[in-house]
Amino acid sequence: MQYAKLGRSGLRVSRLCLGTMNFGVDTDEKESFRIMDAAMDAGINFFDTANIYGWGENAGRTEEIIGKWFRQGDGRREHTILATKVYGDMHDPHDGPNREAGLSAYKIRRHLEGSLKRLQTDHIELYQMHHVDRSVNWNELWGAFETASAQGKIGYVGSSNFAGWDIALAQGEAKARGHLGLVSEQHKYNLLCRLPELEVLPASQALGLGVIPWSPLDGGLLAGNHRRKDGGRRSGDAKRLERHREQLDAYAAFCDELGEPEDLVSLAWLLANPAVTAPIIGVRTLDQFKRSLRAVEISLDESALKRIDEIFPGPGGEAPRAYAW
Repeated sequence: MQYAKLGRSGLRVSRLCLGTMNFGVDTDEKESFRIMDAAMDAGINFFDTANIYGWGENAGRTEEIIGKWFRQGDGRREHTILATKVYGDMHDPHDGPNREAGLSAYKIRRHLEGSLKRLQTDHIELYQMHHVDRSVNWNELWGAFETASAQGKIGYVGSSNFAGWDIALAQGEAKARGHLGLVSEQHKYNLLCRLPELEVLPASQALGLGVIPWSPLDGGLLAGNHRRKDGGRRSGDAKRLERHREQLDAYAAFCDELGEPEDLVSLAWLLANPAVTAPIIGVRTLDQFKRSLRAVEISLDESALKRIDEIFPGPGGEAPRAYAW
């Protein structure tokens, strides 16, 4: 496994991040344990989750599964760089009117304690805001994160689904307080979703954030599922599949020329971007996990990257050059 520093922090994480969103939903506890065991054996030390995973009334279920896995010992917790998130509705009646999605010092304190209990740990390496809450002052948020950090409950703070200007604002406010600020941005980024190249990726690079792409295969569209008669289990609605059919067919043909499967080339393309620290591989089965590991071994040369750009054109570069001239 290859490793890289997460943004401007000194924290080294694996170039593939294990996504756990399916644990307790599409993947039962036993299979989840097998996947995490295999990840540890393969050298993946970066696990991503969120307090709401499990969804709805089962929110927190995924963190509980990870906590049970940690409890087995054998260095599992010590091996893992653990990332979880705060923002959503945990369906806890004790939250009262503060149950609704959003951020506040109150929610950060309460939901952090809930995550620590479910994960059976006393600290979280990367605590991420699942979404931005522009109605809350950054002095309140940074104050809450600084308190949690001083208590030893979190190591670093990350963001998810932030716009470029949200990242800039957050970092400016952190700098004014003498705080390190954000070290990562988790964002939807893949060959079919390249808008982050306009501002999110440049802002992250300039301001010291490592980018952690989620949905790197766009729900299966970039995994070759379109070749299946049923379109694949999670390849999106039929209209969207047909809208991209020509691109996907061209991409499939190109991957055949390379002698590599579409899903691994899609991951390799992300890994070739210097802004990207680690794509999240949100697998459902052990076989899917094992298959994904080889992505770090695939090297795409300039001609391959150029051909991919021709098939999946990006926004034209960074803003404002992409649209100003």
